[in-house]
Amino acid sequence: MAAPEPARRAAKAVRELQALADPRRAAGARAYFKAYDRVEFFGIPAPEIRRLAAAIRREGTGWTLSDAVRFAEPLIARPELEAKGLGICALGRFRPAFDDSILDSAKGWLTSSCHDWASTDTLCGDVLGPLLLDRPHLIPRLRAWRASGALYVRRASAVALVPLARQGLALDEAYGAASALASDREDLIQKAIGWLLREAGKADPGRLEKFLRRSGRSLGRTTVRYAIERFPPRVRNELIAITRQRL
Repeated sequence: MAAPEPARRAAKAVRELQALADPRRAAGARAYFKAYDRVEFFGIPAPEIRRLAAAIRREGTGWTLSDAVRFAEPLIARPELEAKGLGICALGRFRPAFDDSILDSAKGWLTSSCHDWASTDTLCGDVLGPLLLDRPHLIPRLRAWRASGALYVRRASAVALVPLARQGLALDEAYGAASALASDREDLIQKAIGWLLREAGKADPGRLEKFLRRSGRSLGRTTVRYAIERFPPRVRNELIAITRQRL
């Protein structure tokens, strides 16, 4: 059986999502997002989205990377979180075919379509993180993203490094991102770099403690709170006191 035409399969996927919609669940989902997150909801649980993505990947056995992107783009462009998630998750299943072009595509989606933390983090977890793990020469290109005027491009510059930091990889880059973004007072950026530091600390807790003792006073309180979560209570209290002292 021939693989479906990507754009037509994307249109069919939207109809499948509409059939699964749960208005009550959709109304409750809004509580997890900021007022400035421009996102709508079908009200479909994440496991169901993952199931659909796996089915679409099986149907698209003959697709090239270009086909997978053609499928994903119209879904990512939609306002509903579940449509964005389905497009991203399905694309992520084409990881063996990824090439450098995906980085530029992702930046475009973060600028034009991913206007919320959830689709941004899904893009980082399913596409950008795996891309950087397989193609570490692309990591330095994220540095320019830190100065972007687009909030979610800046967030992705940190969150895309989380899968690497979790494995003890690119730790210099992780700490560089945290330092570069420390003065960004957007709450979602502060949380992102705190998350990144916490994951870096799982791989090397001694290095994270030294970083916080040396540079923690330049970090926001939200960042520090996230970063120190895995330390013993005594160390957490010491680091809270040290980082509270302003430069």
